[in-house]
Amino acid sequence: MSTDFQAGRVALGARLRELRTEAGLNGKDMAARLGWQRSKVSRLEHGKQTATDDDLKAWAREAEAPGEADDLLARLKGLESQQRSWRRQLASGHRGVQERYVVEYRSTSTVRGYEATVIPGLFQTPDYARNLLLHNAELMQSPRDTEEAVRARMQRQEVLYQPGRTFHVMVWEGALHALICPREVMAGQLDRLVSLIGLDRVHLSIIPLGAPLALSPKHGFWIFDDRRVIVETVNTELHLESDEDVALYRRVWDRLHRSAVSGAQAHRLIARARTALASD
Repeated sequence: MSTDFQAGRVALGARLRELRTEAGLNGKDMAARLGWQRSKVSRLEHGKQTATDDDLKAWAREAEAPGEADDLLARLKGLESQQRSWRRQLASGHRGVQERYVVEYRSTSTVRGYEATVIPGLFQTPDYARNLLLHNAELMQSPRDTEEAVRARMQRQEVLYQPGRTFHVMVWEGALHALICPREVMAGQLDRLVSLIGLDRVHLSIIPLGAPLALSPKHGFWIFDDRRVIVETVNTELHLESDEDVALYRRVWDRLHRSAVSGAQAHRLIARARTALASD
């Protein structure tokens, strides 16, 4: 869990504790009023559990401070949509970000991802990743720890072969043609995608250009165990954890997936991109 997120959750817990004590209630009394286990009151106050909207409304009511409900909900909203500036995250280079993703994937059983413009990091070759990271370092004017970052990104890919995890990943066909690297590097990257088709734990699908869509392709996003969504923009990384946000992105994923193809059909789309690459 991120330091920023946890710090915010602890701060929210401290405010809950203040409201309880201001009402002259101990933890046992508060739990009884709410109809909860005493342990839940403790976990919320110590920032060890994320409150729901209903939790906070009930807390404000039972602490006889209903006017505080809106403030508590606003604090929760701040936790649920965490914006993390790339400039701040990349202040010491890309390696730290890559290593954090290694931890994220290792703690997740089911990953659903969608990328519209780039080959997903989980599937990148070292050469493709190197070019991408160099472009990003130049854009963000961050330190160039490129080789360390590439090694960390390759380490992340080890989860593809570990039991107990499943990866459902969609790619917009346009990403197969986007030349963010030399042609020979892209050729190797496309070959790498072919090798992933048929892996037991990896379900790669591609949305063909011209396929009927239930909604526009939007931006890339990743859903972790249907509990958290990570969205990357040019300047920030968004971490969304509210039930509503996760459900929304799951609906987007499901609707896009209706237009995606896999198996032999996906293989043909990759082969088409490979042929176009060679003929240009």
